[in-house]
Amino acid sequence: MAALGRWVRSFTGFVLGLVADAWRTVLGWPVHRKVLVAAALGAFIVLTLTVDLPSLATLRAWSDSAGDWFVVAFWLFYVAVTQLPVPRTFLTLASGILFGPWTGALVAVTATTVSAVVSLGVVRGLIGEWIRPRLDHPAVAGINARLRQRGWLAVGSLRMIAGVPFFVLNCACALSPVRVLPYAVATCVGSAPGTVALVFFGDTLTGHADPVVIAFTVALALVGLVGLAVDHRMPVQSGGRSRVEA
Repeated sequence: MAALGRWVRSFTGFVLGLVADAWRTVLGWPVHRKVLVAAALGAFIVLTLTVDLPSLATLRAWSDSAGDWFVVAFWLFYVAVTQLPVPRTFLTLASGILFGPWTGALVAVTATTVSAVVSLGVVRGLIGEWIRPRLDHPAVAGINARLRQRGWLAVGSLRMIAGVPFFVLNCACALSPVRVLPYAVATCVGSAPGTVALVFFGDTLTGHADPVVIAFTVALALVGLVGLAVDHRMPVQSGGRSRVEA
């Protein structure tokens, strides 16, 4: 408990120091940069709060009018929308309803993977240079060392747990040293079981919870927790400078 208390105090100090440092950095920006960033942040918040996902009826109408090209348009729409902090469950279910189990699974899994990689690149591109020297803080150095050495296992396990928000995990990984290729593979493999399950059960949208889906989701969460437990027990080499790798 004492060790946990020390870590909590250290992490709290890290977060408070990060916020204070960020505020000082923003104050030092030229006026035009402050205006641009404020406008971008405002647009992001407005889009998050106001964008409504189209209904299934609307998606079907678009599919009928666009023909074979709709699968490409839907894939691009999936990648774009999931850059925002909105649940991707509806789009995953819609993939199965609109395209059937096999094409729908391919669309949802590939779009999920590409969306995660895009988010990683965007966040790192925006604040990667600023965050890099701060990742050696004792409160996060151990976590970053684990992600740098075995990011694929940690990311893959977390992707299997349905309760971990997709957007939040993308941002967290972007601020860690996890490399892009292992991150992409782990996202694809870790997200695939739950994503495919949602696609396959897309046609069962009746408003009633299917016990098979619930059992499958719980099983995936348990597998993810086991993966995290295994990862935690594996040794991590200390030393070396933490770095955000693209």
